[in-house]
Amino acid sequence: MERIDIKSMDMKELQSFIEAMGEKKFRAKQLYSWMHQKLVTDFDEMTNLSKAFRDRLKEKCSLGGVQIRREQISKKDGTRKFLMELSDGNMVETVLMKYHHGNSVCVSSQVGCRMGCRFCASTVGGLTRSLATSEILDQIYEIERHIGERVSNVIIMGIGEPLDNYENVIRFIRMLSDENGLHISQRNITLSTCGLVPKIYDLMREELTITLAISLHAPNDEIRREMMPVANRFSMNEIMDACRKYIEETGRRITFEYTMVQGTNDSRENALELAARLRGMLCHVNLIPLNAVEGRMGHRSVPENIRQFQSVLECHHINVTIRREMGSDIDAACGQLRNKNR
Repeated sequence: MERIDIKSMDMKELQSFIEAMGEKKFRAKQLYSWMHQKLVTDFDEMTNLSKAFRDRLKEKCSLGGVQIRREQISKKDGTRKFLMELSDGNMVETVLMKYHHGNSVCVSSQVGCRMGCRFCASTVGGLTRSLATSEILDQIYEIERHIGERVSNVIIMGIGEPLDNYENVIRFIRMLSDENGLHISQRNITLSTCGLVPKIYDLMREELTITLAISLHAPNDEIRREMMPVANRFSMNEIMDACRKYIEETGRRITFEYTMVQGTNDSRENALELAARLRGMLCHVNLIPLNAVEGRMGHRSVPENIRQFQSVLECHHINVTIRREMGSDIDAACGQLRNKNR
């Protein structure tokens, strides 16, 4: 018998489920607290529930869970990368970055990815499956248990395309920010997408206060199609229209991720073209020096090209930063995560 994944249920769903079992409604809040605040991994630890109720839960339900199979720690900056095993034996990677403002965790939303971006390791081998809400939550829960500290910032930018797992990712955001759970502010949650335009419009209507990051990586359709197959489905104009509408409706600033690839998208002319596209938009550009991935496209832009690109955007009054490289010596930097145990 397949067990019921109660950790993926929100409070309302859990209350209905508990009442259907013949239990009082308030038991749902107790159970939810054990799973999402106290982060227990065994029904027998839920000491304010009767033994008979715990036994029924064990018989019918699953607490899911992921297990850390390997931890690597960067000698450069202390970034930690965790290889996490899911209940079916599949693997994902999750990254912990420590900053002065708190602990940030980059979570995966899928096992593999079908978007095919040519500079990214996560897409090698394609998509195996999407993660359940509980499996995304458990990456954070497992790290909190492991380090004994609170996570304050979450980035949905690991393996997978979050908007390709839309329902589970939205549920994850709502449950992560729920006052009955870890209660991480939505303003401290960033979702990164390669630009699935219809889903951006759907996201706009969710009334969330998260930060939306668009993996743009090019100033025009021709270059973007060379780097990202998704550009064959959605044009730059369509993405920009969706972004402007998103900003208008939510009042939230959008971040544009731009990986700098030598001789591909890093010229002064490319910077001028990008500046023209973003003129007047409430946005921030994050320039990412390409991280090495064996068998993937290109080489990192030379530092003078990155600085020139930054200068051009700043001269056109566009907020821009160069991303600090974290964990590259353990393949934990942007674009380096994989879904296999190497």
